[in-house]
Amino acid sequence: FSLEHLKLEYPVYGSSDYRYPAVEILQENGSRISDFTYVSYTIAAGKPKLQGLPATYTEKDEEAQTLCVKLKDEVTGIVLELLYTIFTQRGIITRSARFTNEGTSSVHLLNAMSLSLDLPDKDYVWMQFSGAWSRERHVKERRLEQGIQSVGSIRGNSSHEHNPFIVLRRPSATENAGEVMGFSLIYSGNHRMQAEVDTHDTTRITVGINPQNFCWQLPAGESFEAPEAVMAYAENGFNQMSQRLHHFIREHIIRGTWQKKERPILLNSWEASYFDISEKKLLKLAKEAKEVGIELFVMDDGWFGERMDDSSSLGDWEANTKKLPGGLKGLSDKIHGLGLQFGIWVEPEMVNVKSKLYVAHPDWTIEIPGQPHSEGRNQRILDLGRREVQDYIIESMSKVFSSADISYVKWDMNRTFSDYYSTALPPERQGEVAHRYVLGLYRCMRELTERFPEILFEGCAAGGNRFDLGILCYFPQIWGSDDTDALCRAEIEENYSYGYPLSAVSAHVSACPNHQTLRNTPLETRFQVACFGSFGYECNLCDMKKEEKEAMKEQIALYKKWRKVLQQGTFYRGRSFYDGTQSGMGGSVLADEAGNQMEWTCVSEDGTKAVGMLMQKLVVPNTQQQTYYPKGLLPDVRYHFYNRKLKYNIKEFGDLVNTVSPVHIRQDSLTHQVLSKFVKMDGETEDFHAYGDTLMYGGVHVSPAFGGTGYNDKVRHYPDFASRLYFMDGEVKK
Repeated sequence: FSLEHLKLEYPVYGSSDYRYPAVEILQENGSRISDFTYVSYTIAAGKPKLQGLPATYTEKDEEAQTLCVKLKDEVTGIVLELLYTIFTQRGIITRSARFTNEGTSSVHLLNAMSLSLDLPDKDYVWMQFSGAWSRERHVKERRLEQGIQSVGSIRGNSSHEHNPFIVLRRPSATENAGEVMGFSLIYSGNHRMQAEVDTHDTTRITVGINPQNFCWQLPAGESFEAPEAVMAYAENGFNQMSQRLHHFIREHIIRGTWQKKERPILLNSWEASYFDISEKKLLKLAKEAKEVGIELFVMDDGWFGERMDDSSSLGDWEANTKKLPGGLKGLSDKIHGLGLQFGIWVEPEMVNVKSKLYVAHPDWTIEIPGQPHSEGRNQRILDLGRREVQDYIIESMSKVFSSADISYVKWDMNRTFSDYYSTALPPERQGEVAHRYVLGLYRCMRELTERFPEILFEGCAAGGNRFDLGILCYFPQIWGSDDTDALCRAEIEENYSYGYPLSAVSAHVSACPNHQTLRNTPLETRFQVACFGSFGYECNLCDMKKEEKEAMKEQIALYKKWRKVLQQGTFYRGRSFYDGTQSGMGGSVLADEAGNQMEWTCVSEDGTKAVGMLMQKLVVPNTQQQTYYPKGLLPDVRYHFYNRKLKYNIKEFGDLVNTVSPVHIRQDSLTHQVLSKFVKMDGETEDFHAYGDTLMYGGVHVSPAFGGTGYNDKVRHYPDFASRLYFMDGEVKK
């Protein structure tokens, strides 16, 4: 028989399987052929830790079982352990591989995938989440055909370009029906996610460290762990897959003090001040923040060394006393005196050539001696594969974090890798640089989060350049994108939601014209999009008009009321800008038309409370009505459905106008049984009572329509990029 005609659990290079392998090992004699045969298996309660790598975990052993299948290559003496953990939560299995050299000779791992899965056919649509800086996580879809389909990164991080999360769906799958599978990698470095369809129309999925630029020397007696991969299965569409992943990430990835703690509302100083900060300016901004109800004030870049722009001082983590006369403690005490928590920005992994650190340790950076360096953003990357560099970061950050009452840290990383080389490694081990960096990064994050468990750490890498499950094992939230434009962010946040809970995605309201797109969007839309993530503001309150600050004050009070639902609730996608179908993804195999509405609902764990949003891209003339369809409600519970009277004071949309939209129940398509549950509607207002099934299946008409029929702003209540929030309070059953 030929191995290429079989479905293999962990395929090796050579030996009659000509598809891409999961493992390739270079031996001393130059051979790359391995033959792993079964030895034994064990089944244990709980979830084991991985050496040096973040991984899923359990609070109690009964939450999971782990199967370990042991195999051995008799020629090289390499022992391979395949680990499978199945959780009591339905639909989730995790996988990883561990190699131990029990032979007498050193070998080189050239490829060591975390997961390989052979599927029986090719009838799937591949779905990836790609983009670039400031336009992360765009959905790209294509039918699987014979050949290779893959995404990955060789940038040293999980990348803006291709997130380490992919989806396979049956062509007929939608948000609420059909078979869907998600694959994610708990890793923050170079990765590859690949589907190969052979000439027999079977599909092989491989997920793991990118083999390009990877070569790990494994001496006799040593082991190598591949990072853990997560597989999620759903029989009832995208929403089910996403919700299973969201729950799983909250329970078995995110950990520590902030795992289930409500996140504070913050104001970040970056777009208000950039590098031009001083204690006086920051305190003035903080006072304004307190007035509108902000809970946490964050000082961004520019507070340390001689930092006037991005060309100097990274690595010199001491406060600039010209800007902050009392140092971090002096400012922190004054911020706390206003009744606010205090947070800071750091970028520990980087160094400027113009810094004391680089002068003292020029060999600590990743660069090739004797060759011109590919400079990026005026900074270089510290070689975190070196223990002394890790120690410096841990101790310098510990000194900063303990010098004042700091409640929040934004950990940034603003360039991708080039010039892979470590002066600490011999020539034959240079293929280990990228992975050793990631292991060093994880040690730094692990040590610091254990030393400072009360600090809320937020990951950032020029936005979404390192948004992955590896970072979420240490930091409970990550900055989703440097693009804060409400229209862009709505799409970015929705596409994150396929694989990550929105409570892990930091989202802020910023000023208009937007600093990235120069687009003007309504303040209310900016708030409504941002409030579905970990919420905050990033604008200069000192320059804002009184009515804008009043609107912000109202927004913050509203968010505090619904914060638990928005941060811990179950998230549902409805219609999408992506394809314009009523059912969301899957209106056609490969949708060509962009939708004009986006529809979200977030429901409390017990189903009795919900917040919904309906957003439009552009005004379409002579469209009389839109209908909002909430999801996830309890069919037999009667809800109080309402929205609020809004006042837009957005200069680009003319005078201050009330934007009150009457809503009413859609009755024409409801059965008599459903209509009999309809209790009361308080006329043409935003305030009525109805049962969950009536709201979900009949929908709620929003009238007048998003698109006006006239030329007067008071007729066209909703401008381009408008949105509305809707609230549902379930009434307690007698």
